[in-house]
This record gives sequence, C-alpha cells and structure tokens, in this order.
Amino acid sequence: MAEDLDSSIIKTLRNSGYRATPQRIAISRYILGNHEHPTAQKAYLEVKKTHPTVSLATIYNTIKILKETGLILELNLDQGETRFDPVTEPHAHLLCLRCGGISDWMDPIMPKLIDKVSADANFTVTGSIFELKGICEGCAKKGDGSESK
Repeated sequence: MAEDLDSSIIKTLRNSGYRATPQRIAISRYILGNHEHPTAQKAYLEVKKTHPTVSLATIYNTIKILKETGLILELNLDQGETRFDPVTEPHAHLLCLRCGGISDWMDPIMPKLIDKVSADANFTVTGSIFELKGICEGCAKKGDGSESK
C-alpha cells in the first residue's frame, strides 16, 4: 500500500513538472496518509525524524504543490492554525471544542447537496468546507467539563 502511495506521489509530482525528491515524497506520504488534518509544523516535526535536513520551507513548498495538484485541501479553521486534509471529496469536518480534534464525516448526501445548491442557485461551486462544532465521543466519555481550546 505504501509503495502504491509513493508511486502515485512520484507520478503526480513528475506530471506536474516537479522533481520527486526523497524529502518531497516523505512530506507527501505523511500528509496524504494522515487523517488527523496535520499542520505544516506537525508535518515538519514528523518528517524531520527521518529526514533531518528537511526545512520548513520545503514543507510549505511541498504543501503548495499538493494543493495545486488537488491532492489536499487547506483548512483555515477557527483554531488559528492552517491544517491540511487528504480527503478531497465533499464531506463535513467535526471539530471538537474540548480537545481540538478534527474528524471527517462522509455521507452520500454531501455531493447531492452541492449539486442541489448549484442547480437551485445557478451557482458554480468550486470548493467547500463544511464544519460542525461540538464535543467528540472521547471527550464526552471523559466528561471532564474542560473548556474549549
């Protein structure tokens, strides 16, 4: 599976006119394989473990390439940090107000809703971010009453 992902990353980079360097591949692998919606800083800290010479500039440049090629979405959420999502199909983000976690909610209704808005409002949708705020199951089970982040 990891070999398929690496092959896909290399193909996308080369088809878009970019060199498939080991650092770019590692950064892309980390972000595309991470469904916790990492920040650039988190990607930097993780990739640096295996590629100690990677720079934050390389992280940002690779993220830019991933966005340009449509492999990731950029999320500018209330929490102040830009995060990145490898799921590009229409879906909702569930934002926990206690732990700050983000999870994806997929349902066939999402593309249908976008199609309906497009048709009813005569509006061409080029992207969407749908977020629901609340308390995740883990925090609800803890019941610690902690304030939101």
